[in-house]
Amino acid sequence: MSSRILWAIVGGFLAGVFVRSFIALPWPFAAFFVLLAVASLAYISVVREKKYVLIIVATVCVAFAVGVLRMESAGQAGDGSLTSVVGKKVTIVGTVFDEPDVRENGIRLSVRVTEFVVANATTSVSAGLPRPTSVRVEAGVLVLAPPHSDVAYGDIVRATGTLQLPETFDTGAGRTFNYPQYLAKDGILYTLSFAQAERIGEGRKNYLKVAALQTKQLYLHGLQAALPEPESGLAGGITVGDKRGVGEEYSDIFIAVGLIHIIVLSGYNITLVMNMVGKLLSRAPRPVQVISNAFIVVFIVLMAGAAPSAMRAGAMALLPLVARMTGRVYLALRALGVVAFVMVAWNPLLLAYDPGFQLSVLATLGLVLFSPVCAGWLHWVPEKFALREIAASTLGTQTMVLPLLLYQNGLLSLVALPANLLALVVVPWAMGLSVVAALAGIVLGSYAVVIAFPAYVILAYIIGVARFFAALPFASVSVGAFSVWWMFAAYALLFGGLVLLQKRKSRTRSPAISQKD
Repeated sequence: MSSRILWAIVGGFLAGVFVRSFIALPWPFAAFFVLLAVASLAYISVVREKKYVLIIVATVCVAFAVGVLRMESAGQAGDGSLTSVVGKKVTIVGTVFDEPDVRENGIRLSVRVTEFVVANATTSVSAGLPRPTSVRVEAGVLVLAPPHSDVAYGDIVRATGTLQLPETFDTGAGRTFNYPQYLAKDGILYTLSFAQAERIGEGRKNYLKVAALQTKQLYLHGLQAALPEPESGLAGGITVGDKRGVGEEYSDIFIAVGLIHIIVLSGYNITLVMNMVGKLLSRAPRPVQVISNAFIVVFIVLMAGAAPSAMRAGAMALLPLVARMTGRVYLALRALGVVAFVMVAWNPLLLAYDPGFQLSVLATLGLVLFSPVCAGWLHWVPEKFALREIAASTLGTQTMVLPLLLYQNGLLSLVALPANLLALVVVPWAMGLSVVAALAGIVLGSYAVVIAFPAYVILAYIIGVARFFAALPFASVSVGAFSVWWMFAAYALLFGGLVLLQKRKSRTRSPAISQKD
């Protein structure tokens, strides 16, 4: 399959999903594009010299139609019985189908509900009336429970609270977040607020995921025994993507200085680990390097609970490896296109409603396309300690994600480059030493503080860098809300500039080649 055909399929499909995400297109619209494809193929017999162009056009049309229909099929309707009791206090019974999201103010449980009953109707029993029967349903509900609720993945829970429909909310500066669709991508259409949850049994579960989550909890317990806060939270975030992280206060600091990407598990973190392994196995055969790196990605993803975000990060982290090992950037671009196509085909709501997916794709695109360009401009940055590589990677990824970040939250960090240069140079060591600290904490408990001291020093250094730059005047500025079309224009300028640079580069090479000939 030629490169153009591949991009016609990927681009057309993603465009169809994206357009259908915001415009309710009826199925005849998709049929119209299929007819356009048929007409284009039929026209080949008339204009044979444009055969390939017409095939590309037909491919795009068919892929666009398939994307529209795939997004149409992903639409989720709520359960009528549950919808009828929205706003009332209900008791639900269901299975927790994902890792509980523990936060400072509570715990969020993703529950696949199988039955419910209106809670206040049970008072009829004291009046001598028959107990109301439960209603069988099948729906996803996000239960907002108090902190320290003793519930785990795979548990059957009973929860009582106020049933609500999630609502779009204001994020500040005139921006809104489509919370209903964000939850819908995970199959959740309702929330249960102010809930009291209790475990009543054990449901069906993926035992590989159970083992991964138990390993993760053991690992985090080891970190907490060996390291104080917030260093323990930072270690958990950079190694296994612990959602607890460093808390809201330090999360805001890391966001302000452009370092938030190291707290959450991302393709960048996994790439750092693979870089370290690559240096250790630099003399090993290429198949050994590939297998070793693939094993590390799978292990980290499992340690992170095999969550969709972790799998996405793992898939994205493999792409720079493809580019480096083949020496051919376009293969990494093809791999990125295939990964994005497969993930969106599996769950179309990711494309328009999952900021994490969007940032992952754009950051990887920046790492593959823009980082080499930035490296050519940074010849004055020393290569020692991989400073030039870090600077080029930071500039490349930040360039690509900046328009989307400004559109989403309007926060522009003016100290991101120096903060990343000073922090990222020690992140690989922080990750490695954090693992050592966790293992020591598991075995020795609180006596592991001596072994964990090197990890503590480096983690404290990263936090100190973030706090220092966040305290500077004008470390970040707030940009007001703007139209999405300005964001699209910014990306058009970025890619247009990249094309011009590549053409200029090819022109400067051509005379040199001709002179050698």
